[in-house]
Amino acid sequence: MAELGQAAIWLSVFSCLWALTMLWMGLRHNNYNAVISGRNGVVGTFALITLATGALIYGFVTNDFSMKYVVEVSSYDQPLLYKVTALWGRMSGSLLFWLWLVTLFGVLVVWTNRRATDYLADYALIPISIVQLFFIILVTGLIEGVYNPLERLPNGVVARDGAGMNPLLQTPSMAFHPPSLYVGFVSLTVPFAFAVGALAAGKIGSEWISRSRRWMMASWLVLTLGIALGGNWAYRELGWGGYWAWDPVENASFMPWLLGTAYLHSVMIQEKRNMLKLWNIILITLAFEFTLLGTFITRSGIITSVHAFAQSDIGGYFLGFIFLSTLGVIGLLAYRWNDLKSPNRLESLLSRESSFLLNNWMLVGLTLIILWGTLWPIITEQVTGEKAAVPEAFFNQVVIIPGLLLLLLTGVGPIISWKKLTPSNFKRMFAKP
Repeated sequence: MAELGQAAIWLSVFSCLWALTMLWMGLRHNNYNAVISGRNGVVGTFALITLATGALIYGFVTNDFSMKYVVEVSSYDQPLLYKVTALWGRMSGSLLFWLWLVTLFGVLVVWTNRRATDYLADYALIPISIVQLFFIILVTGLIEGVYNPLERLPNGVVARDGAGMNPLLQTPSMAFHPPSLYVGFVSLTVPFAFAVGALAAGKIGSEWISRSRRWMMASWLVLTLGIALGGNWAYRELGWGGYWAWDPVENASFMPWLLGTAYLHSVMIQEKRNMLKLWNIILITLAFEFTLLGTFITRSGIITSVHAFAQSDIGGYFLGFIFLSTLGVIGLLAYRWNDLKSPNRLESLLSRESSFLLNNWMLVGLTLIILWGTLWPIITEQVTGEKAAVPEAFFNQVVIIPGLLLLLLTGVGPIISWKKLTPSNFKRMFAKP
């Protein structure tokens, strides 16, 4: 099965490239048959990666200790549940799981938009396929710092038993917390892809908003669940003495959540007032890029964390992909600059859109503060040669004022009228029911 899984991974390279080529050519030349072929390529990539993932799980279940990854994270006496959860127990398997999820979401985009006639989803499939190709290349084992999770031990060696998964990870929480974070992270690719697709297609009106908003809401809900489950795990089973410790990897999951929250508020202004077109695309791009940044933090080993994987050279590839994808979005924004200008402006500081905009500033400000504190060890190492971690107390103090303002806006914002708050609607909004 290992060889079959490896073959599936290599075939997925060609399937993904086929999907990219056919989608691009079909959309460029308005060739419906080519677009359909590209969609089939997306489905084919999912099928191949599903086969590879299934082959690895089969190796766990059958105790195939000729497979390097199985030896590292499984053992004969490891319960079946933890044999399966070992899939995301270390770096190589977790990257394969990430890849499987992004191919799954690609198929869901194909399926849920199969009757659409505007081609917007097909434009979105192009950035989704690019993300897929990046992760496919990672799991092939060609990149230094990560090996193919289906790779066998050298010289036909078969180990008598495996090392087993870390005992701290052999808990039911392992079956729910990491997958929910992965689903929340990876699904953010889809709203980002719809934003990029809208820019590429020149459909920057309301067409992409409804689709990206549904996906963002789903991503936000699952990511919220993952963060909550992680806090519960830390409190009940790891003995941290609290639900949240501002660990770098905790922060890495929290920052995209904050940006997603900001987008879900600001997108209402675009729907209602046709404003903040540029800002919404920037927010959705940042949310996606911060998932990759979180992956960099987790997998590079450059920042000390109880959650992080062992140190690896793979972090540089994530930084490179973040840079190139951000550069691509900037190019599209420049190309569509005139189309992104909003016809409406804020009419009053006392309005719902103003309160939502202030809400956005607070959320983005919190994100930047947390990012600064998280990356501070890297900054100090570059300046002084020594890493200096930011204490937990720093985060607890700096989030108080933005947090209280957000709490106030949560109560006030939804009941203030659009455009302008007048004495009459003020009385109506704040009167007793």
